[in-house]
Amino acid sequence: QLKFVESGGGLVQSGGSLRLSCAASGFNLDRHAIGWFRQTPGQGHEGVSCISSSGTSTYYADSVKGRFTISRDNAKNTEYLQMNSLKLEDTAVYYCAAALRPVAGASAYEYDYWGQGVEVTVSS
Repeated sequence: QLKFVESGGGLVQSGGSLRLSCAASGFNLDRHAIGWFRQTPGQGHEGVSCISSSGTSTYYADSVKGRFTISRDNAKNTEYLQMNSLKLEDTAVYYCAAALRPVAGASAYEYDYWGQGVEVTVSS
C-alpha cells in the first residue's frame, strides 16, 4: 500500500530553520517528480518547490527562493525540504507529493500521491 510519512514540522521562531522529511513506502520515488505544497485556512495548495526524478531540475516559488532547498534521497525513498530564515508568512500545513511522471511543475493537479500534511508554525 502506497504511503507517505511526513515529519519535521513544529513551532519555530522567525528566522529559524526546520527540515521536513517525507518517507515513501509501497512504491519507489526514484522515477517520479516530487514536490512540496503548503496550505493555509481557506486557501488552495500553493506550490512551494518541486524536483524532477533525476534531481537536475528544480523549482522554487518566489516567496521561498534562496531560503528553502528541496532534495531527494532515492536510496532512502525520501524527500526533504530544508527551510531556513523562516518568516511568519511561512506558517501553513505542508504536504509532500509525488507525480506519476519524472518531471512535473508546481500545480497541485499534476501530483497523484499526497502525504498527510505536517504543521509548520512560525512565531515572532
